[in-house]
Amino acid sequence: MSLLDMIGPVMIGPSSSHTAGACRIGLIARHLLGHRPESAVIGLHASFAKTGRGHGTHLALVAGLLGFAPDDPRLPRAFEEAQAAGLAFTFEDVDLGDVHPNTARLRVTGGGGSADVTASSTGGGAIEVVRVDGFRVQFTGASPTLLTRYTDAIGIIARVASLIASDGVNIATLNCTREKRGGAAMLSIELDAPLSDEAVRMLSRWPEMAWIRMLPKVMDG
Repeated sequence: MSLLDMIGPVMIGPSSSHTAGACRIGLIARHLLGHRPESAVIGLHASFAKTGRGHGTHLALVAGLLGFAPDDPRLPRAFEEAQAAGLAFTFEDVDLGDVHPNTARLRVTGGGGSADVTASSTGGGAIEVVRVDGFRVQFTGASPTLLTRYTDAIGIIARVASLIASDGVNIATLNCTREKRGGAAMLSIELDAPLSDEAVRMLSRWPEMAWIRMLPKVMDG
């Protein structure tokens, strides 16, 4: 157990799960979009829907979409900052099924693209991303994460792992989901360090790859 686990994250309050975790969910959605968000539909599940407004969840999710960290002093002014940045957003209560009660679904657009992200704030400012663009995933934002959507093919995961190793980076966790054999698939790999720009460019040139994101870590420490 680290000191951070015992004392909690550096953050603008009042709640590590409803504020710091929510902000990190917004940050992950921004990184997945890969552009400045222009609009967002934010669905709040269970506890987020019932108590989120009083705990700053709404502000924190928007702050994350703006690129603010949980300790950013602008977080309490996130709605005003969003208006200035041209980010339109709406909130709705949703039932996301059997997920953590502190879960949000963010459907974000910008730069001609879109991202559909479902993630949970699991306590102490920690998060877990559980779905991206309809695919089940599993990563926490505590490590640099390679996320790619691709066409399923024999040996593709082994080839990705080999490229990562040749770049001098180690794999921490790996999760793969596919629609069907030979169909669309998504791979999330938490890494000990980010891949080099050259390795990402090489991967993006593979014909099986639809898109690639090299996500930075959003957790402290």
